[in-house]
Amino acid sequence: MSAARSAGILLYRVRQGELEVLLGHPGGPYYDRRPDEGAWSIPKGEPGGAETDLEATARREFAEETGTAISGPLASLGSIVQRGGKEVHAWAVSGDLDPAMSHSNLFTLEWPPHSGVTASFPEIDRVAWFGLAEARRKLREAQTPFLERLELLVRP
Repeated sequence: MSAARSAGILLYRVRQGELEVLLGHPGGPYYDRRPDEGAWSIPKGEPGGAETDLEATARREFAEETGTAISGPLASLGSIVQRGGKEVHAWAVSGDLDPAMSHSNLFTLEWPPHSGVTASFPEIDRVAWFGLAEARRKLREAQTPFLERLELLVRP
């Protein structure tokens, strides 16, 4: 059995000469109690069903988790392997998104555990723009190479 894979998009923009990236904070009851730093992620997810095109997966997941579809060409940022063994593939695209207008799809979970009660939670409870220095603190550590690769891609 192969390790799990996921694919995502790192949306970026330049504001007042500073490169900024859009990150998502995981939703659900478990992340409410975790520290904010090191918990954020690029909007991403796993291929569904027979889906084999990881770039298409990245586009679908971004739309599901932010409520915004991405069109146009994407620039590959390669892949990384997270601590649990999941391989994450990422693409970059320049754009803008108003975090206040963002909305995520929902997932269901038995909550509280062993209660027999099912509750719905957003996959991403919020998105925000961060400059690269702050993004390095907010982002899951394994995903920080995507920031370095983006910087090489965008800055001459």
